[in-house]
Amino acid sequence: MIVLGLVLVLIATGAIVVASMEPSATATDASFSVFGYGFAPNHLEMFVAGAGVAAVLLLGIAMVNSGSRRAAKRRRALRHNRSEAVRLEEEKRELERELKRERHSDDQLVAGASAQRRPEDRPA
Repeated sequence: MIVLGLVLVLIATGAIVVASMEPSATATDASFSVFGYGFAPNHLEMFVAGAGVAAVLLLGIAMVNSGSRRAAKRRRALRHNRSEAVRLEEEKRELERELKRERHSDDQLVAGASAQRRPEDRPA
C-alpha cells in the first residue's frame, strides 16, 4: 500500500511539474504536449485536470499514511508478542524449578521416613 501511494504521489508530482514547466502554461491560451500528444484545454478543463491531480496526490498521501500506520501497528504487536513469549518462557522455567524443588523435598521426606522406621514396623 505504501508503494502504490508513493507511485500515485510521484505521478501527481510529475503532472504538476509538466504543467508548471510548460512555457505557455501562464498564457491564456495554454497548450500542452505530453508524450508527443498536444492539447489546448480551456479554463474548465484545466480546473478539472488540476482537481484530478490534487485528488490523486491526496489519495497517494493517504495511502502512504495508512500503510505506515498499519506497519507500525504490526511492529508493535510483534514486539508485544515477543516480550510476552519471553515472559511466559521465564515463568515456565520458574515453575519447572519449583516443581523440581518440590519433588526433591518429597523424595527426601520419603527417604527420611523410611530410614527412621524400625525393622519391626516395616511390612514383610
